[in-house]
Amino acid sequence: MSSQAYTGGYQATQTSTQDAAAIDSTARTVHYKCGDCDQDVPLKRGEPIRCRNCGHRVLYKQRTNRMVQFEAR
Repeated sequence: MSSQAYTGGYQATQTSTQDAAAIDSTARTVHYKCGDCDQDVPLKRGEPIRCRNCGHRVLYKQRTNRMVQFEAR
């Protein structure tokens, strides 16, 4: 076994504040729907997964407007 500490399956990495600021400024907002109050919840990368209205933690990703087509055999 290695001498590194167990991090729960995630690799611990260090990022500089410039890298974190670059990710936040270019992060696009993804819209989710709350499972409890049905309110639209926009989230960016790194934000906690929680409804801003009721505090519920179950959010559903909204369906895309793009046409998705699969080829079946």
